[in-house]
Amino acid sequence: MNSLAIMWLILAVVLGVIEAFTPALVCIWFAVSALAAALISALGLGVWWQIGIFILLSVILLIITRPLARKFVASKTVATNADRIIGAEGVVILPLDPIENNGQVKVMGQIWSAKSLSGERIEKDAAVVVKGLEGVKVVVERIR
Repeated sequence: MNSLAIMWLILAVVLGVIEAFTPALVCIWFAVSALAAALISALGLGVWWQIGIFILLSVILLIITRPLARKFVASKTVATNADRIIGAEGVVILPLDPIENNGQVKVMGQIWSAKSLSGERIEKDAAVVVKGLEGVKVVVERIR
Protein backbone atom coordinates (compact mmCIF):
# COMPACT_ATOMS: atom_id res chain seq x y z
CA MET A 1 0.00 0.00 0.00
CA ASN A 2 1.35 3.42 -0.93
CA SER A 3 1.74 6.42 1.36
CA LEU A 4 -1.21 8.32 -0.17
CA ALA A 5 -3.54 5.39 0.51
CA ILE A 6 -2.34 5.36 4.14
CA MET A 7 -2.92 9.12 4.34
CA TRP A 8 -6.51 8.67 3.11
CA LEU A 9 -7.08 5.87 5.61
CA ILE A 10 -5.76 8.05 8.45
CA LEU A 11 -8.07 10.86 7.30
CA ALA A 12 -11.01 8.42 7.27
CA VAL A 13 -10.21 7.30 10.82
CA VAL A 14 -9.83 10.89 12.08
CA LEU A 15 -13.15 11.85 10.48
CA GLY A 16 -14.76 8.76 11.99
CA VAL A 17 -13.50 9.71 15.44
CA ILE A 18 -14.80 13.27 15.01
CA GLU A 19 -18.14 11.80 13.97
CA ALA A 20 -18.24 9.69 17.12
CA PHE A 21 -18.09 12.86 19.24
CA THR A 22 -20.77 14.84 17.38
CA PRO A 23 -24.50 14.40 17.97
CA ALA A 24 -25.46 14.77 14.30
CA LEU A 25 -24.14 12.99 11.24
CA VAL A 26 -21.58 15.52 10.04
CA CYS A 27 -18.29 13.86 9.12
CA ILE A 28 -19.39 10.33 8.25
CA TRP A 29 -19.87 11.21 4.59
CA PHE A 30 -16.33 12.54 4.35
CA ALA A 31 -14.96 9.46 6.12
CA VAL A 32 -16.64 7.21 3.54
CA SER A 33 -15.28 9.39 0.74
CA ALA A 34 -11.77 9.19 2.22
CA LEU A 35 -12.06 5.38 2.23
CA ALA A 36 -13.03 5.48 -1.45
CA ALA A 37 -10.06 7.74 -2.18
CA ALA A 38 -7.79 5.28 -0.33
CA LEU A 39 -9.12 2.48 -2.55
CA ILE A 40 -8.49 4.57 -5.67
CA SER A 41 -4.97 5.28 -4.41
CA ALA A 42 -4.34 1.59 -3.72
CA LEU A 43 -5.40 0.81 -7.29
CA GLY A 44 -2.67 3.16 -8.50
CA LEU A 45 -4.71 6.03 -9.89
CA GLY A 46 -3.22 9.52 -9.58
CA VAL A 47 -3.66 12.15 -6.90
CA TRP A 48 -6.14 14.15 -8.98
CA TRP A 49 -8.34 11.06 -9.35
CA GLN A 50 -8.21 10.55 -5.60
CA ILE A 51 -9.12 14.16 -4.83
CA GLY A 52 -11.84 14.15 -7.50
CA ILE A 53 -13.42 10.96 -6.14
CA PHE A 54 -13.22 12.32 -2.60
CA ILE A 55 -14.97 15.58 -3.54
CA LEU A 56 -17.51 14.04 -5.90
CA LEU A 57 -18.51 11.26 -3.51
CA SER A 58 -18.68 13.69 -0.58
CA VAL A 59 -21.05 15.97 -2.48
CA ILE A 60 -23.21 13.08 -3.70
CA LEU A 61 -23.46 11.55 -0.23
CA LEU A 62 -24.30 14.91 1.33
CA ILE A 63 -27.00 15.67 -1.22
CA ILE A 64 -28.60 12.24 -1.11
CA THR A 65 -28.31 11.20 2.51
CA ARG A 66 -28.23 14.40 4.57
CA PRO A 67 -31.99 15.04 4.32
CA LEU A 68 -32.67 11.42 5.30
CA ALA A 69 -30.28 11.64 8.23
CA ARG A 70 -31.90 14.86 9.42
CA LYS A 71 -35.29 13.17 9.43
CA PHE A 72 -34.08 10.37 11.70
CA VAL A 73 -31.64 12.32 13.88
CA ALA A 74 -33.68 15.52 14.35
CA SER A 75 -35.15 15.90 17.78
CA LYS A 76 -38.90 15.93 17.91
CA THR A 77 -40.53 18.84 19.73
CA VAL A 78 -42.57 17.50 22.58
CA ALA A 79 -45.61 19.52 23.49
CA THR A 80 -45.82 20.44 27.14
CA ASN A 81 -49.02 20.97 29.08
CA ALA A 82 -48.58 24.71 28.65
CA ASP A 83 -48.53 24.40 24.85
CA ARG A 84 -52.04 23.03 24.72
CA ILE A 85 -53.54 26.35 25.83
CA ILE A 86 -52.38 28.09 22.65
CA GLY A 87 -55.52 28.83 20.70
CA ALA A 88 -57.76 28.45 23.77
CA GLU A 89 -60.16 31.18 24.79
CA GLY A 90 -60.09 32.80 28.19
CA VAL A 91 -61.31 35.73 30.26
CA VAL A 92 -59.32 38.62 31.67
CA ILE A 93 -59.53 38.58 35.48
CA LEU A 94 -56.98 41.35 36.12
CA PRO A 95 -56.72 44.09 33.45
CA LEU A 96 -53.77 43.73 31.09
CA ASP A 97 -51.78 46.92 31.35
CA PRO A 98 -48.72 47.23 29.09
CA ILE A 99 -47.36 50.15 31.12
CA GLU A 100 -47.56 48.32 34.44
CA ASN A 101 -46.64 45.06 32.67
CA ASN A 102 -49.22 43.11 34.61
CA GLY A 103 -52.50 41.36 34.07
CA GLN A 104 -54.02 37.92 34.43
CA VAL A 105 -56.32 35.71 32.43
CA LYS A 106 -58.17 32.54 33.23
CA VAL A 107 -57.75 29.91 30.52
CA MET A 108 -58.95 26.31 30.77
CA GLY A 109 -59.51 26.76 34.49
CA GLN A 110 -55.97 28.03 35.11
CA ILE A 111 -54.88 31.54 36.00
CA TRP A 112 -51.98 32.89 33.96
CA SER A 113 -49.98 36.10 33.97
CA ALA A 114 -50.68 37.66 30.61
CA LYS A 115 -49.79 40.40 28.19
CA SER A 116 -51.51 41.71 25.11
CA LEU A 117 -50.20 40.72 21.69
CA SER A 118 -50.83 44.22 20.32
CA GLY A 119 -49.66 46.03 23.44
CA GLU A 120 -53.11 47.45 24.08
CA ARG A 121 -54.80 47.61 27.47
CA ILE A 122 -57.47 44.94 27.87
CA GLU A 123 -60.09 45.43 30.57
CA LYS A 124 -61.41 42.91 33.09
CA ASP A 125 -64.00 40.38 31.83
CA ALA A 126 -62.92 40.79 28.19
CA ALA A 127 -62.80 37.60 26.14
CA VAL A 128 -59.35 36.75 24.79
CA VAL A 129 -57.64 34.02 22.82
CA VAL A 130 -54.16 32.76 23.64
CA LYS A 131 -51.74 33.39 20.77
CA GLY A 132 -48.50 32.21 22.37
CA LEU A 133 -46.27 31.85 25.39
CA GLU A 134 -43.38 34.03 26.50
CA GLY A 135 -41.74 32.42 29.48
CA VAL A 136 -44.45 32.07 32.12
CA LYS A 137 -46.79 34.59 30.50
CA VAL A 138 -49.44 33.94 27.92
CA VAL A 139 -49.72 36.34 25.03
CA VAL A 140 -53.37 37.04 24.27
CA GLU A 141 -55.49 38.92 21.78
CA ARG A 142 -58.92 40.39 22.44
CA ILE A 143 -61.76 38.55 20.73
CA ARG A 144 -63.74 41.16 18.87
